[in-house]
Amino acid sequence: MPEKYSDIGQARGAGRESRRTFAFVRPPQLGSSKVAHYPVVIAGGGPIGLATAAFLGKAGIKSVVLEKHNSVSDGSRAICWAKRTLEILDRLGIGDHLLDKGVTWNTGKVYFRDSRDPVYAFDLLADKEQKYPAFVNLQQYFVEEYLLELLAEQEFSEVRWQQELVALESSDSEVVVTVDTPDGRYRLSCDYLIAADGHRSPVRAMMGLDFEGRVFEDNFLIADVRMKAGFPVERRFWFDPPFNRGQTALLHKQAADVWRIDFQLGRDIDRDTVLDEKNVDAKIRAFLGPDVDFDYEWVSLYTFHCRRMKQFVHDRVIFVGDSAHLVSPFGARGANGGLQDVDNLVWKLDLLMQKLAPADILKSYDEERIYGADENIMNSTRSTDFISPKSEISKAFRDAALELARDYPFARAIVNSGRLSVPCVLDESRLMTADEDDFTDTMRPGSPCMDAPLSCGGEPAWLLEHLGERFVGLYFSDSETPIPDAARGLELGGIPVDTVTVAASGQDDGEMCDENGNAYLHYDASPGTYYLIRPDQHVAGRWRQFDASRVADALARATCQTT
Repeated sequence: MPEKYSDIGQARGAGRESRRTFAFVRPPQLGSSKVAHYPVVIAGGGPIGLATAAFLGKAGIKSVVLEKHNSVSDGSRAICWAKRTLEILDRLGIGDHLLDKGVTWNTGKVYFRDSRDPVYAFDLLADKEQKYPAFVNLQQYFVEEYLLELLAEQEFSEVRWQQELVALESSDSEVVVTVDTPDGRYRLSCDYLIAADGHRSPVRAMMGLDFEGRVFEDNFLIADVRMKAGFPVERRFWFDPPFNRGQTALLHKQAADVWRIDFQLGRDIDRDTVLDEKNVDAKIRAFLGPDVDFDYEWVSLYTFHCRRMKQFVHDRVIFVGDSAHLVSPFGARGANGGLQDVDNLVWKLDLLMQKLAPADILKSYDEERIYGADENIMNSTRSTDFISPKSEISKAFRDAALELARDYPFARAIVNSGRLSVPCVLDESRLMTADEDDFTDTMRPGSPCMDAPLSCGGEPAWLLEHLGERFVGLYFSDSETPIPDAARGLELGGIPVDTVTVAASGQDDGEMCDENGNAYLHYDASPGTYYLIRPDQHVAGRWRQFDASRVADALARATCQTT
């Protein structure tokens, strides 16, 4: 079966020389007949598993991460971190690390055949008044290192290297796992096992589960090269270029003078021949020209899937990231979608483990993230069909759209070099309370909150910095409509709703002031408008005027306490 990434892909380059490795530390459970218990065990120490542990630790939930290798990732792998992901990681305190280390970009260009001019260019950040850009390019191993540094400071999280989950037994009350180490095996029990163990997920295989969906048989060569180059910092995509005739190519800049070059190769190839040093060099030279000096950091040959599991939650075993769903790399929806899984899951698991929400709340993770995965798979499939047409008619349609895109905006909407990752709007979620009042479509229930610059005590601030990790009542005020007393101290079944007020421009009666009007504009707000915001910064409901009973009903719905 074709693989998302191929082991043979490490034929050239062994990753950066400074890649961190970690020694095996003998766990205290080795040699003991006692089965130690953790609230959560996480299989897999990639960015999704590490982020899961970090968010659990922030919620005060103890976890242990089991990682069979002894290092961070051996190649750059995921590199494009979307604005929504940066906002999620900002709540862990590492968003600015990615911004400072990585390469910021908002724009892209699409080229066709021999033309040196793009058929069109695009800008992914229409509203420039945002804390984070549309994307930051940064090698996956840097993100893993930032997460590991964060976990080292937390008292609730532990990462165990060279320790592989090799068996599991799940019951109504717990999951018991067997862990293999260089010194032997031991067992752990947990309330929940989170499988973040990648596209080949051993946990999924142990449970006899599989993916559903499409397998694409086209082949692509990734070459991450280190070089000094004057290419613009933007996404550049070529259809049928002279250096890869009949196929496509993609270029991204990463941190530390590393550049990602993707070459489409076609379906029927000899993998060993393609990865031969002379043939890889020929591809790179055809693209860069004869005079550019470069070194290889990582080379990989891959095919990919657009597939997912039928269900992500199997009693006390929960799948996140690539273990649950796979998409093509065009659109940067893999790791970004996986971090949205984590953001959706952890607050629900926290409420469940505190007995503040029923078990049905985990079903809502299944429903909402399957909805998100299906959206990503749909966009990824459409991108792949356009990039790699399966018939002469499809190819003729694609090429005509590219020709027309030079002059006609309608054709640019057809061109698809990868619909890039955007946050999922949970339109069909039963946890959302539909609008009863008259609002525009922006920031509708299910939407992730949009950021806006504010002032707080005379100092610059961002709206999203005041949302997340708990339910928030976001109230828009002015001097004539101060927040009602009933809105403060609101709670349902032990779940509190913190109040955050945003005063209109020129007012000073709120915690924060919307001096330039962006927050009022984005949220279609007027004085008295009230939003109920979930811990993952998604809108649960909104009203023109605060009504305690309606907000309480919405909170009950958002926490699965209504039937």
